[in-house]
Amino acid sequence: MNIKLPLDQDKKLNVIFRLEAGCLGPQGTEHIDAFCQSAQKMVKETDTEFIVWTIVPRHDKTLPEIEYRINNKKLNHEKAVKYLNIFSKNLDEFEANLQDKLALYIDDYLGQ
Repeated sequence: MNIKLPLDQDKKLNVIFRLEAGCLGPQGTEHIDAFCQSAQKMVKETDTEFIVWTIVPRHDKTLPEIEYRINNKKLNHEKAVKYLNIFSKNLDEFEANLQDKLALYIDDYLGQ
């Protein structure tokens, strides 16, 4: 498949990652909004040709930790796998890398 990068915004995968305040320790609720804004800046340059990142606090526990959308339409797990396969990305590795990056960033943030 021949895909011209970068993709138009409406064809990019929007990765919504909802981060729990507890990840930032006992006072996490005081820091979660600022941390998410900072984390958004940190990840926004990753795979920008086909990904739009949204890092937000997970205030509503009924919402999934990670959600995938294209043009504001939700993708199920299978469709997210297919989408990322087009770019030679494995969904499980993709998610693990994101979580690893955020964990390192949390450590840096808390060490300040």
